[in-house]
Amino acid sequence: ILDGIVARLMNLASQSGDAGFGSQLLFANFNQDNTSLAVGTKSGYKFFSLLVAIVSLKAPRKLKVCHFKKGTEICNYSYSNTILAVKLNRQRLIVCLEESLYIHNIRNMEVLHTIRETPPNPSGLCALSISNDNCYLAYPGSASIGEVQVFDTVNLRAANMIPAHDSALAALAFDASGTKLATASEKGTVIRVFSIPEGQKLFEFRRGVKRCVTICSLAFSMEGLYLSASSNTETVHIFKLETQKEKYVPAEEPTTWGGYLGKVLMASTTYLPAQVTEMFTQGRAFATVRLPFSGHKNICALAVIQKIPRLLVAAADGYLYLYNLDPQEGGECTLMKQHRLDGSAEPSNEILEQGSHERPLVAQTYSAAVTKGYCEEQGAVGGAGLEDDLHDLRLDEENEQPPLILETD
Repeated sequence: ILDGIVARLMNLASQSGDAGFGSQLLFANFNQDNTSLAVGTKSGYKFFSLLVAIVSLKAPRKLKVCHFKKGTEICNYSYSNTILAVKLNRQRLIVCLEESLYIHNIRNMEVLHTIRETPPNPSGLCALSISNDNCYLAYPGSASIGEVQVFDTVNLRAANMIPAHDSALAALAFDASGTKLATASEKGTVIRVFSIPEGQKLFEFRRGVKRCVTICSLAFSMEGLYLSASSNTETVHIFKLETQKEKYVPAEEPTTWGGYLGKVLMASTTYLPAQVTEMFTQGRAFATVRLPFSGHKNICALAVIQKIPRLLVAAADGYLYLYNLDPQEGGECTLMKQHRLDGSAEPSNEILEQGSHERPLVAQTYSAAVTKGYCEEQGAVGGAGLEDDLHDLRLDEENEQPPLILETD
């Protein structure tokens, strides 16, 4: 919705036991094209955008859609159980409860369809494509194995069921075109990418083999060439989505024992057990990021800022980290700067060269009166004017403005 922020709630508080702002952080998320950021704390909300969907801890069954700069509530809606996740694009708004999904028309918030009796989904895991042409919803089809249900939110019908993993799902993400879906299981060792709606496996990447991890987020770059995977470890992996044909380079005869061994191992994949063969053929990370922490929940985004590919990491330690990604060589990404997510006047940690500084994100007090109340019978109030005069605050603007802040009781 013209870069309106998606209030995909992310419970960071349970992962953050440190003192300071990190312990105040409840959720953070990027919008559809990774140009805006929303942060929620125990004392209020901070938006680097204007259109927001809000679910508070005090009223976890109530959704409010607000135009933040105008200080107006566009509509609100209540549900039978706790709201675990909210997704939206230009056509649809999805509300995820533990065992049901509500599909709204974004224009007037009318409930178009309800998917009931879904497998228990206590984490509210689901993904919504931002594409108008391929407006699909993905959610777990099982609580014990990694089945993905794909639903067409325009024609309101099931599109496919993809057997993605042996273990239960932990993360889902569509690319911007809605034609690819990335998946990860609770083991967190393998990332797979499927075609949508066909469900054909296109790519398989190995994140690691030494340990099982909890995948925090998956995110495609806007052009769909890169896929990032973050976890509860200190490493973020960035994979490059290119086929074997695209990667093919005429092989030279090996001149070392290591080269000969590699050639023999690859040739042996034709008769080795399937599990072993998969390990040799799975793609490895094109680039990596070493975070200054481990154990904190986080969410990542891949964006182009000032014409340079960047990885953005918003973490439960209370910081937004920006890393450079070398699109040719990959390798280890360089930390360029970091910002405090509480919007404090403390200068951001600038690691850029002199003369290339962007304006720090400094706090600015903002208060707004909610003008429309909740109506139990109508459910959704309003819905018009969602596309009126929306000019969000973008991470890639030279003259970036401070975030807007709303304090709560």
